[in-house]
Parts: sequence; C-alpha cells; structure tokens
Amino acid sequence: MNFEKINFKNTAGYELSGRLELPADQHPHNYAVFAHCFTCSKNFSATKNISRALTTAGFGVLRFDFTGLGDSDGDFADTNFSGNVGDLLAAINYLKEHYQAPTLLVGHSLGGAAVIYASAQADSIEAVATIGAPSDTKHVRHLFGDQLEAIIENGEATVQLSGRPFKIKEQLLKDLNEQKVTQTLKDLRKPILIMHSPQDDTVGIQHAEKLYHAALHPKSFVSLNGADHLLMDKKDSKYVGEVIAGWSSRYIDVEEDIALASKHNVVASLDNDSLFTTQMRAGRHYFTADEPTSIGGNDFGPTPYELLSSGLAACTVMTIQMYARRKKWIIDNVECHVDYDKQHAIDCENCEESSAKIDTFTREIKITGDLDEKQLQRVLQIADKCPVHKTLHSETQVVTKLVR
Repeated sequence: MNFEKINFKNTAGYELSGRLELPADQHPHNYAVFAHCFTCSKNFSATKNISRALTTAGFGVLRFDFTGLGDSDGDFADTNFSGNVGDLLAAINYLKEHYQAPTLLVGHSLGGAAVIYASAQADSIEAVATIGAPSDTKHVRHLFGDQLEAIIENGEATVQLSGRPFKIKEQLLKDLNEQKVTQTLKDLRKPILIMHSPQDDTVGIQHAEKLYHAALHPKSFVSLNGADHLLMDKKDSKYVGEVIAGWSSRYIDVEEDIALASKHNVVASLDNDSLFTTQMRAGRHYFTADEPTSIGGNDFGPTPYELLSSGLAACTVMTIQMYARRKKWIIDNVECHVDYDKQHAIDCENCEESSAKIDTFTREIKITGDLDEKQLQRVLQIADKCPVHKTLHSETQVVTKLVR
C-alpha cells in the first residue's frame, strides 16, 4: 500500500488534512472518498480498515478530517452537518483537479448521511455506501444527553462524546433539524448500499429500514450482524470494505484484466503508455512485471531478472523437498534465497575487461529439520539437479517469429 499526505482547503478557507491511500501494485481503477463518523477522524481504526480493504481491491481512497477535527484547521464548535457536506465536496473537487474525479462515496454513521447529500451534488459519484447511518440527522441530538437543554438555553455547552469533551453550539442543533435525509435519498437516483448492524445501540436498525424504503433501485442492504456501531472489531470493518468493493464493481467502471489469450503458456503485454508495467499470464495465473522507479518504472511488480531468479528459487525448494520425501527425510522447511548479478568468472584471464563478467546467480539454502552433515551435503548436491538450474547451465536457444 502507498499513501500520500495531502492538504486542501474548503470553501471557508480552512485547510483540511487528508491521507490518500493507493494500491501497492497498480494504478487505481477508481477513486473513493470516505466520510468518518461524528467526532471521529481519518485515523479512526474502522476508517483505516475499510479504506485499506478498498485499496487492496484497486481503489485510491481519500480519507480526511472534517473541519475542527484531527489535524484539520477550524473550531469544531463552529461546524455543523452542512459544513461536513461542504468538506466532502471540497475533497471530491481536490481529487478531480489533482488526480481523477471520484466515483464512490463511503460514509460511516453521520458521515453516511453526509455522503448522501454530497453525492446528490457531485456528478462524478456513481455509487454510494453507508454504514450505520441515521435516517434523520436530528437523531444525533440524543448523544448530547442531559446537556441538550443547556445548549438550547445557553446557546452552547460542553458535551462528553466517546470520552472526550466537545463544545456544542445551538447552531449545530438547528442545522441538524433542517436536514431531510430520506427526502434527499428519494431524489438521489444513484445506486446505494446500506450496511447496518441489528445490534447497533447507537443508531438503531430502524434507521436502515427507513433509508432502504426511501431509496430507489438499484439499492442493497447488508446486515452487519454482531457488529457494534463503531465497528471496533477489525474483522467487521475489513468485511465492510471488502463487501463495498465487490458491490460497487456492478455500478462503476472497473477495468477488467487483460485476457492475454495465447496458445503459449506464458504471455506478456505492454501498452505504449504503461512505461514498464507489464501484464503477465503464466498458465492460469495473472500478475504484473515492472522495473524500479529509479529507472522509470512504477515498481508494481518484480523485474524480469527477479522473475528469473524466482524460478530458480522455487524449483530448488521443490526439488529438495521432493527428494527428501522420497528418502523419508523430514525437512520441516527449506528456504532458497537468490540474487542475480554479473560477476567475474572465478578463473577469468582478463578480469579487467567488462566482457569477462558472466551472469551469476548467488543461491543460499536454509534447511530446517533433523538432518546430519552428510544428509545436508547431499541436499546441496540435489539443489544443483533442479530442472531450472540445469536449464541455466545448458545450451539454450530462443526461437523468435512475428505473429499477426
């Protein structure tokens, strides 16, 4: 996984702090924006786990702190739900200007209500997913408990939320009262996934029911049975991210793997604009080859020589274990470490000439098992008999022809 720390400004001029996570082995096929729960932050555990599950599935994911929270500027006491929606739109515009317009919005708790509003105003958004979202923003008022009257009477009060003190002003209450989540959802006309736990004691399951009835098809509901509102169990939040990635693939354009059809067992395909990032098929298995960024690649996969070294390493351990099983020797584990380089031949006559260097694979073998010294030496001999080792030492030819 790769990530970039980014900062962008909202319409009020406050600088918001974000983290853009990118897939480790490919360019993102789509971008998503994640809206965290009320008084949470971009670094909240569930936020990170869901984002990383999406990144693993090929998304670039921007998670950021709303105004006045985490590392973002501003005073939380002066913010409200409408401001959160504005922050989301600023995040969407930032991605559009600097990377690619996002197609997916994901929101947790009150962030779920916010993504419904934001997606209605952002043309690039093609799918929306909510997690434990309220169907009515006024629901948040119950979190203020016995301080609710003090906020109304005095204009503000300090409220303990998740063990932390927050100053809540009356303007937040008024803004929450004015929002119509279900009405906005009725007019949305975009695919939506509603995820909710029946055991959610912060935002009851009836909110999911109201959201589902308000939404137009295509709409989906997934029960997060056994999960708490904040998804504190890593398995729950990881599952949420994986489900969203799979669900959204029906509604957004995800580039499919190149078929790479061929009568040959191994195929490589490289487009003009892909630098060195090469799509590969070996048998029924697909993967990527590349070169390091230091020479102009993206480092999305092993280099050709790393793949060649990998073949030697894999064949070595397979051959050793196969021999050990036949001899009924117990080798708990065998590791083969290989490096490739060009080095001078041991008995070279003109070592000062660059042409005197030969291709050299340095191989180290680690054996875990109850073998005596004689058996270990025999294992080293067997390593030299692995088929790939023999191929590297034999006379070989590459027959090349052009096909149309």
